[in-house]
Amino acid sequence: MPGDRGTKTNADGTPKYTVPALDKAFDVIELLAERAVSMNQGDIARAVGRSPSEIFRTLTALEARRYLRRTEGGQYRLTLKLFDLSRMHSPHDELLRVATPVMRALSEEVGETCHLSILRDGEVVVLAQHESPKPIRLSIEVGSRHPPLTTTSGRLFLSGMDEDARAAFLAEHTPFATWPDDVRQSFLTRLRSVAERGFEVADGERFVGGMDVGTLVGGRSGTVSAALIVATLRSADGPDQAGLVEAVRRHGAVISERVGLA
Repeated sequence: MPGDRGTKTNADGTPKYTVPALDKAFDVIELLAERAVSMNQGDIARAVGRSPSEIFRTLTALEARRYLRRTEGGQYRLTLKLFDLSRMHSPHDELLRVATPVMRALSEEVGETCHLSILRDGEVVVLAQHESPKPIRLSIEVGSRHPPLTTTSGRLFLSGMDEDARAAFLAEHTPFATWPDDVRQSFLTRLRSVAERGFEVADGERFVGGMDVGTLVGGRSGTVSAALIVATLRSADGPDQAGLVEAVRRHGAVISERVGLA
C-alpha cells in the first residue's frame, strides 16, 4: 500500500497539530457553503459551536480577505473568491497527479491493469490507465468513451447520485426509460446495493472471461468524482476476487484522502 503522507493524528483519530484560528475560518466557510444562505453572527456562532465574541475576529478576517461580504442587513455570505480560486487549476489535473502513483502501486500489488474514469457529457470517459506487468493483460484506451448503463464505472457513478439527480441523468443521457419495468427496477436495486457496499464487481458481463472490480473515488455527492477500476482476465489460478476488492477500495481511499475528497 502506498505510504500515508496525510495529517498526523492522535490515537483517538484527532489531528495531532491544530491551528484553532484556521479551524474556525474553515468551519465558517464550510457552513456558509453548505447552507448557501446569508447568516448573522449569532447564527453562525451557534452553528459552529462557538460564542459570538469568539467568532467575531474570524468573520472580520474573512471579510477583509474578501471571502465573505456583509449584506445591507448585516448578515454574512460567501463571495465568489473561492470560485475564482478553484478555476485556476483543473480538478482533473490534480486528480491525475495524485492518482498516478497510487494506480501504479495498485497495479504492481495485484498484477492487473487498472484505470481511472470520469463521467462527462453523459458518458464514461477513461482518464488514465496503468497496465498490468503481465505479458497477457486487458488494456482500456485512454480517452475512450463508454455507456454508463453497461459499465462498472457507470454503475458506480449512478450509485453515488441522489435519486433526483439520477432520474434526471437517466432520462437525459440513456435509453433507461425504454427498458421493461422489471429490468429498470432490477437495475435500480443493483445501484442501491452498490451504494451500500461501496464497490461493484462485473464478472463476464461485457466480455467472456473478463472481470471488473471498482470503487468510487471522491465524495459521493461531490462535483469531482472518479471510478477506480481493475480490469482482469479470469485464469485457472485466479484472480482472488475478495483480494481485488480489498485492494481497489484501499487504494481508492488513498486517492480520495490525498486529493482532499475523503
